[in-house]
Amino acid sequence: MKKLFFSFILFSALLFSTTYYVRTDGGTGTQCNGLADAPYPGSGDSQNCAWAHPFWALNDSGEWKIRGGDTLIIGPGSYMIGYGAPNTSEWCGAEWAESCVLPPIPSGNSVSPTKILGAGYDSGCTNPPELWATQRIYQVLSLDGTSNAEIQCLEITDHSSCVDFHSNPSVACNRNGYPYGDWASNGIFAYNSSNVLLKNLNIHGLAENCLATAALSNWTLENVRLAGCGWAGWNGEYGDNPSNSGTMHFKNLTVEWNGCAETYPGEQPDHCWAQSRGGYGDGVGFPRTGGHWIIEDSVFRYNTSDGLDLLYVGVGYPDTTIELNRVKGYGNAGNQIKLGGTSIIKNMLSVGNCAFFWQKPFAQEFGSFDEGDTCRAGGASVSINLGQRDYARIINSTIASQGWALIEAQCITKDFPDEPDCQGTEYLEIKNSIFRGYEDYCVGGGNLTDFIGDLDPYGFTRGKVDYNIIYNADYDVCPQGPHDICQNPLLVNDNLDSFDGHLKQGSPAIDRGTSEGAPSDDLDGNARPQGMGYDIGAYEYFQQGEVLYLLQQKKEEQLAQTGLQTLWF
Repeated sequence: MKKLFFSFILFSALLFSTTYYVRTDGGTGTQCNGLADAPYPGSGDSQNCAWAHPFWALNDSGEWKIRGGDTLIIGPGSYMIGYGAPNTSEWCGAEWAESCVLPPIPSGNSVSPTKILGAGYDSGCTNPPELWATQRIYQVLSLDGTSNAEIQCLEITDHSSCVDFHSNPSVACNRNGYPYGDWASNGIFAYNSSNVLLKNLNIHGLAENCLATAALSNWTLENVRLAGCGWAGWNGEYGDNPSNSGTMHFKNLTVEWNGCAETYPGEQPDHCWAQSRGGYGDGVGFPRTGGHWIIEDSVFRYNTSDGLDLLYVGVGYPDTTIELNRVKGYGNAGNQIKLGGTSIIKNMLSVGNCAFFWQKPFAQEFGSFDEGDTCRAGGASVSINLGQRDYARIINSTIASQGWALIEAQCITKDFPDEPDCQGTEYLEIKNSIFRGYEDYCVGGGNLTDFIGDLDPYGFTRGKVDYNIIYNADYDVCPQGPHDICQNPLLVNDNLDSFDGHLKQGSPAIDRGTSEGAPSDDLDGNARPQGMGYDIGAYEYFQQGEVLYLLQQKKEEQLAQTGLQTLWF
């Protein structure tokens, strides 16, 4: 009986769900009913054809015609979102142009989520439609209070090079009067939103944040790019209670060049700024929060503060966990990766070249060296924050740093003295990993970066470090564990700004790791082991692979010499 009842619910949800279409050759809300993927025939009303713009999916009061559980499929092309777009004259005007937005997407249900889809979402999304913002609207799409929804196969952006409230008046967006220009604050805004899928999205170039969210639960992101937003890629610090819950699962997430203006139409970084000038600059940043965070096959790079900042995950929320697998962080001006709660890290590449932005031509508003934007807060490559009874494991990873430490590990009470103190059971286990130190950029004078910041004052790593390579770092004793190796790991390229952590032939990392706790693959997705034993580091060695990596490096050098290489890579 229960099975029959569920089948009835499923059938009912599908039966009463409607699919609507938008395409550039469609008609108005009067001319077309939106129920067919067909152009307006040229005459007549209520024709079986697509609407010409997403705003024709709204009525004359600016409210959705679609209902929860419906699907809106948007055809290829470019669609302006904001005052001056079709079907806006009745419900918005120049004096309140910022409110001329698509309303929050109506909630669906677990059987039939509401879907906003670009055409081709089911066939590789090779030509996503563009939704571009104008006249300082707050966001392009809203998930404020929305649950059970999907947004797929869209490019979300604006057509301006400005950054809201930028310290340089020539870069700051116009807020003084209409016309404000072709810009928006955020790509997607979400609050109190659950069971959402974002897939195949390119969100870039907004004046503040690509994503601005709070109080999320059970969100999934797959193949999403957050790039060139003037304040942050993903700012999760909105509202009075921004904590998240459930499973937060990100796969193939690319977060890059946030804290920079993105030029229009060139889409290049410019006027990068950070906290000393009043900016922000995190790639992904969240405050105190709960949740089970899973991040796979993702990269966080060239953001003007931290790359991935989940340091306060678990603060006030015990039993919070983070899993990282096949994740890269490099070129961020602060910490590359920051994690709190209980963390399991496998196949991570974290290259702490935190001085990347220093004196670059696109970082005109970056603070002086003494102001702290370069290698912010010391620029440790990886930062670990442990609460009471928490633990962290770093396995088969490759970590480099020119900041003050390769890893900084601290008790939660250092930043949050109101939290329960660590009891001595907390630990950081490090196995099968490569640590490559450099001169501490902030100190200079030949001082090397610490292996563990301040020689692990909390004792988290004592007796928990083995089967690693530790090279050119400041440490109290090496080896730390009986199987540690204290010599050059022989990487394909250990130049910080072109770092390649793959192993050369003859590397002491080959076949020297332990199988205990080792992942079944490496950062490239290749199976482990490839030889007689497990290799140390994020990459498993095989000779054919080394040849391919060297050829790719040569190709990139040739492109750079001919001037064909761009900053977006």
